[in-house]
Amino acid sequence: MNKIFYVIGFCICYFSANAQNTTIVSKTKEPVSYATISFGNGNGLFADDDGRFFFTKKMYKDIDSLFISAIGFNDLKLATENLPPTLVMTSSINMLDEVILSKPKGKFKLEKRKPTVHEDYYKCWLPTIESEIAVFFPNLSTKTQRLSSLQIPIKVEAKDWNKRKRKTAKKRSFSTLFKVNFYRNDDGLPGNVLTYDNVVFIANEKNKKILTLDITEHNIYMPKNGLFISLQILGYTDAKGKLLPNKKYQEIKTSRGIVKVSTTFRPLLPFTDQIVEKRTFVRRIFLNNGQWTLFDKQNVDKSNLLKVGLNNYGLGLNIEVYQNK
Repeated sequence: MNKIFYVIGFCICYFSANAQNTTIVSKTKEPVSYATISFGNGNGLFADDDGRFFFTKKMYKDIDSLFISAIGFNDLKLATENLPPTLVMTSSINMLDEVILSKPKGKFKLEKRKPTVHEDYYKCWLPTIESEIAVFFPNLSTKTQRLSSLQIPIKVEAKDWNKRKRKTAKKRSFSTLFKVNFYRNDDGLPGNVLTYDNVVFIANEKNKKILTLDITEHNIYMPKNGLFISLQILGYTDAKGKLLPNKKYQEIKTSRGIVKVSTTFRPLLPFTDQIVEKRTFVRRIFLNNGQWTLFDKQNVDKSNLLKVGLNNYGLGLNIEVYQNK
């Protein structure tokens, strides 16, 4: 563990010395946390919780423009040359629908939609910085329902591959920041967000195979036609949980020239064939305007998961179903 944090410390020093440190703020000078910075070529990165991101022409020599977006703000487009130290984003006029301001009174029953998990390395999604996975949850009641917690299936890896089947095997160290998004159901696809809150969590090798995330404080309620819940990788963190400015792509020389290959992050996300309906959707955040598509053979090419019938990510959800109408 000390070794990994030594490497992390080195990365911080390297990037601090060589990268342009830019901060994104609102007109009220508040940081715009976890803003999306797209390069316009299908690649990109994210700002941290303080609205900072690191960009250098040495790292991204072929990028001349940045496209910046964040939930609740108008988009920005600017040149990478002479990038200013501070960028100001203006609030958008969009309003959230179906918002309940106070917790409903009365007793509730906890409805548990159980997660689906397994231990097979070869049946897992390899998360990358550009991918987002959304799972659809239908509304199964006419009563008021508040989302309580998520049960997030993950798979950590053994440090020694030959010992991966041993329960006592040491695990490969990592610390990864995820963002959870909640979307309305827009004709069967993820639509507008249900909350402007930044819902984030850190996963590491110490987590069990089901990671529980309490979301009651965000007061998210089940819409009449259901909702989508997504997981989005933001990147690796340091020992204090701060997002690291590590490079998100590897450059590989091929006969066609230099090809950028996305770095894969840990933990792995177990996919399953134990769910009958197809309820998992995916998108590449920095490509095709972030359009969503159903995760099946008709829409997604060259997926090893789909070749063996693994159509769904088995995200679990607990819901408070209130007895009063």
